[in-house]
Amino acid sequence: MAINNWLEKDKKQLHPVYHPKSHANALVIERGEGVWLYTVDGKKILDGMAGLWNVNVGYGREELAKVAYEQMKSLAFTSNFSGMTNLPSIQLAEKLAGFAYEGLNTTLFVSGGSEANDSAFKTARYYWKRKGKPTKYKVIARKGSYHGVTLAATFATGLEKYHTMFGPAMDGFVHIPAPNPYRYEGQLKEGESVGESAARMLEEAILRENPDTVAAFIAEPVMGVGGVIIPPDDYFPLVRAICDKYEILFIADEVITGFGRTGEWFGLKHWNVKPDILSFAKAITSGYAQLGGIQISDALRDAIETATEPEAFMHGYTYSGHAMSCAVGLKNLEIMEKENYPKRAKELGKRLLAGLQTLKEFSFVGDVRGLGLVCGVEIVADKESKTPDPAMTMKIFK
Repeated sequence: MAINNWLEKDKKQLHPVYHPKSHANALVIERGEGVWLYTVDGKKILDGMAGLWNVNVGYGREELAKVAYEQMKSLAFTSNFSGMTNLPSIQLAEKLAGFAYEGLNTTLFVSGGSEANDSAFKTARYYWKRKGKPTKYKVIARKGSYHGVTLAATFATGLEKYHTMFGPAMDGFVHIPAPNPYRYEGQLKEGESVGESAARMLEEAILRENPDTVAAFIAEPVMGVGGVIIPPDDYFPLVRAICDKYEILFIADEVITGFGRTGEWFGLKHWNVKPDILSFAKAITSGYAQLGGIQISDALRDAIETATEPEAFMHGYTYSGHAMSCAVGLKNLEIMEKENYPKRAKELGKRLLAGLQTLKEFSFVGDVRGLGLVCGVEIVADKESKTPDPAMTMKIFK
């Protein structure tokens, strides 16, 4: 069938993050192999983003297809609500206990990153209610952050374009400047580093809002959609200390940075910092099945375990602990461990970043940055003003 016929039929579906202009002349993908995608009209495309930062082990891995097939034959789905469970979800939860960070031993499975962050927000609120502090409900996030597109995740996200058509804004989300060394928007005091200033912005926001109203702070170790923002080394240790000082839960959104992409299994390990809640998705299955989740500290698990019946943890999804997805996730982790994906990401990331640095000779390249295989090239109208150039960015992207 000709590509135009496929594109005409494609009009029957509404695509995510859609505008007719952006979807004109869309690529129609037929198959993938390794790092390559093949279109119905014969194009061979190097998938530099690995899907949406999620196809860590590459396309066409027969061992993952086989595991999915065998599990679907045996048991594709069963409810994982309280009172029922299944073997793949048990095995994957056991594998993940302490895998990312010591002390995070409990996993709630969901279908993707947006659901994971929504679950993190609800779990934080639940915890503080159980601790007798029901006024702690607000979440502090960063400008430029991306946390998903469910209603709560949308307004946790610090990118205005995701809010414009879905307002009014949801109460309970506060945004502060991100620690962006290239274009920091906060106020620097004399002798203060960007990391120190950005951490101070968090403390000032907590005090401004009243610590008794703030449940959690959420951050991506490396901002993805917001421009591959790699924080200064002093930032996250300071953030952790501030969260501890004011009894604020630290939520690490590692939907992108989790499972080896940055050169460590998880992003905050670069700074020896541990969160209270971890959100993950994407690379847990390398895109071969829909799966995400949150991991919570033992203190949060204890709050759930010691609740009265009226205080039950009334949260979860139809596909939480999906048997086939969990089986694929378990096999995918086995592959990534065997092939040492963090080490590969670290080594290949150095080569990629070195190559990208050569682009700085162009007048429209303002900055090049990366950590492992999360790299970005910032396009500007001119280097002195650092004015963004969206038109040039889209021209290069296409």
